Amino acid sequence: MGITPKISSDNKLMEKVTALCKRRGFIFPGSEIYGGLANSWDYGPYGVELKNNIKKAWWESNVYLRNDIYGMDAAIIMHPKTWEASGHIKNFSDPVIKCSACGALIRSDKVWDEIWNSPWFLSLRETLSGEKDSSYLLRWAQHEGKKLSPNLSLVKDPEVTMSWMADLHHTFHGVDLDFKNFAGMIACSSSGVPKTPCPICGNALPDTCTSVNLMLETYLGPVKETAEQVFLRPETAQGMFVNFANILDSRHPKLPFGLAQIGKSFRNEITPGNFTFRTREFEQMEIEYFCRPEDSDKVYEEWVEIRKKWYLDLGIKPENIRFRRHAEDELAHYAKACTDVEYFFPWGWSELEGIANRADFDLKQHAEYSGRDLTYFDAVEKKRFFPHIIEPSGGVDRCLLAFLTDAYHEEQVKEDTRVVLRLNAKLAPVKAAVLPLLKNRDEIVGIAKKLSGELKKKMNAVYDDTANIGKLYRRQDEVGTLFCVTVDMETLADKQVTVRDRDSMQQVRIPLENVEKYISDKL
Repeated sequence: MGITPKISSDNKLMEKVTALCKRRGFIFPGSEIYGGLANSWDYGPYGVELKNNIKKAWWESNVYLRNDIYGMDAAIIMHPKTWEASGHIKNFSDPVIKCSACGALIRSDKVWDEIWNSPWFLSLRETLSGEKDSSYLLRWAQHEGKKLSPNLSLVKDPEVTMSWMADLHHTFHGVDLDFKNFAGMIACSSSGVPKTPCPICGNALPDTCTSVNLMLETYLGPVKETAEQVFLRPETAQGMFVNFANILDSRHPKLPFGLAQIGKSFRNEITPGNFTFRTREFEQMEIEYFCRPEDSDKVYEEWVEIRKKWYLDLGIKPENIRFRRHAEDELAHYAKACTDVEYFFPWGWSELEGIANRADFDLKQHAEYSGRDLTYFDAVEKKRFFPHIIEPSGGVDRCLLAFLTDAYHEEQVKEDTRVVLRLNAKLAPVKAAVLPLLKNRDEIVGIAKKLSGELKKKMNAVYDDTANIGKLYRRQDEVGTLFCVTVDMETLADKQVTVRDRDSMQQVRIPLENVEKYISDKL
């Protein structure tokens, strides 16, 4: 069966976002001075502000503005029995295929996604886009293919491979190709039987796969021989489940109520990639919302709508986000229902968050393994029961990448291309930048620094005099700064400054003493 994935209209967008992140100090490769650590990323000055703003917006929406959700911060390293009860030690694994040529491990359920987004297939698709005959395929195999996918059958033995394809296509239309059939044909051996190619090197992959556990192990104790084997948590959820009784005893909440937590998790992912989308160290924003079993279907639907509103309110374009319900055969064995919040990244639709109705599985499991009573007592009906749990669980890093990608915008201004991050006002790393028109005039610099200091008391503001005003404007546009405030020669006479809006580039002249109120009102 052919697969035709939806493709972004701008296949270079991710490259542009990645370059902007490093150039402007959002995200850097981890341990870069030592050659880097695979799939490790550090958040720079603007990146950490954006990340904190996302977490703040999530916490405000789900904790501060509600009366039924309490915050938590559970330990990263938990008792090993926790992961037995949750099923992670036994079941938390990925099916993987190992390439016999390059040794790459690829998740078998994601292999076609990996192929579709691999450098060699992207290059090949671009080469064959439009009206092209088979000579283009041969030239690609002899040049680009040798560099990008040396073990692809088409590259190693192009004449033989193409002979099997002679009756398939004489003309190639890149994005309209029967994806699996075409990729399988160019990876096949002399048998002519389509094979699944390795996303890394193009070699035909074996038909069999194996399972590997994703838990990251470590040891608790100064001497490894006597230390206890423990795990870095793969999710924050279990820390809330095991504290259920503590919350009942300390806060005495009535159903429904929830627990919220933001924190680091760790998974030994087989195929991390797509910049910060899939990493081994990541941050989660999770809610465990406890309700009566008979109310769980209704509460689940309410949470889907709540989470939809949150993304849209923070500026995600409606056409770039969807809420996909899981089919019956996709659901985890304990789940009654699940909806994935998916964003349309340059490589296609990918999950930002899952909203699941977990029924009463988790509390029952921990009650069984711990021997503790984790039921809820209804004083009115005089009965005990296990609440059902609705879990909205999202990734901070994925969320940040989606907001960055969605906000990235290019436009022509005269003969120049202006790059601007049109981030929502709540998320923008910098709210205002104060810029002196002349950095060698002490009076102008003094006014600008004083104004910057006053704004810093109310918002994240910066002072910058390291370039001419045109370059400073462009620099602030690229990091999403909402307003640029320019102090110039006229300020010395009329005590007014120019305030420039990021999106419209319109400028207004206002008194110095009104700047803070003007920007605060806009925010």
